[in-house]
Amino acid sequence: MSRSDPRPWSGLVGVLTCLAVGAPVLVLGGGASPAFLVPVWLWWTCFAGFVGALVVCTLLVDRVRDIGTLLVFAAQVGLAVAVVLMAPAFGWTQILLVFGAAVSTYLNRWPVTVAVVALNTAVAAVAAYLNSGAVTQALLNALLYALLQAGVVLSVQTYLRELATRRKLAEAHTELRAATVLLAQATRSDERLRIARELHDLIGHQLTVLTLELEVAAHQSAPPAAEHVTRARQVARDLLADVRGTVGELRRHSPDLREALQRIVAELPEPAVHLRVADGIAVDEERVTALVRCVQEVVTNTIRHAGAANLWIEISDDEGTIRLSAWDDGRGTGGEVRPGNGLCGIRERVEALGGRVSLDGGRGFRVRAEVPAA
Repeated sequence: MSRSDPRPWSGLVGVLTCLAVGAPVLVLGGGASPAFLVPVWLWWTCFAGFVGALVVCTLLVDRVRDIGTLLVFAAQVGLAVAVVLMAPAFGWTQILLVFGAAVSTYLNRWPVTVAVVALNTAVAAVAAYLNSGAVTQALLNALLYALLQAGVVLSVQTYLRELATRRKLAEAHTELRAATVLLAQATRSDERLRIARELHDLIGHQLTVLTLELEVAAHQSAPPAAEHVTRARQVARDLLADVRGTVGELRRHSPDLREALQRIVAELPEPAVHLRVADGIAVDEERVTALVRCVQEVVTNTIRHAGAANLWIEISDDEGTIRLSAWDDGRGTGGEVRPGNGLCGIRERVEALGGRVSLDGGRGFRVRAEVPAA
């Protein structure tokens, strides 16, 4: 259950509200009450069906997809209409109509929601007319429920826009952090290479010349000065070896993978990212860049599509193979995975390094990637 998705909580409140609406009917309209235009058992059957459909469209919406969701939603709207018109004397049951407008805002486009609001408004008018026989009462009731539904629809739409904005900001945050990490990495790499070149070109060349001069001096000098020249020649050789070793280390220096990935997922409000990078992993700059981009895409993909509250990312080293495993507790894809541009980008980056990628959308969404360590 995603912390940012209000449907589960609103669905729970909706179910409790529906039960509260049905309780007075059970008390006041039991038996063969003339308040019912149909057999009582039929009314309760429709009412139970409405509650079940509401549960599916809110609490279980991630498990019923596409056409299934629309069919259940259509059943919810139809059953609400039936419940209201079968017992128009119970005016408070018209509250159930409002849930159809609210759920439609989550599941459908504007035209469908407007149609649902119009249908519910007409039903409220008909129910009031059947109960009172007064056209004025029917019009006032229709106006009341039209305004109630409009207020609910606008409130839900406002929240959804805010939610979409928050998700876009989270995506931008992740992408900006990844770009910052890679830029800082490139800057440090350029600076190391510049220092390495300076050491090699200036100090290295000078020490080489000094070593050669001392070599000549060692052959031409006589004791006791020869002993000091020989010792100075050895010191120059050792110093030259140290400089060459330092230059080589600067060129081979690998970025800190754990630090780079932690900076990407830091301060991300949602989902909660659980990152674990095994100790002792050392990879070159090219592989760090690829892993950073893969993690960036995994995080943004989870924010954009999964509706997950948690995302786990693990990177390990198994006998020279770097393994990236990422999975979330979101809605998944129902088994079949159709990679978009982002997932295709992950596969291209990994395969360019001689690795492979596997995707699984069964429970949540899982990405596995393997690349050679060197």
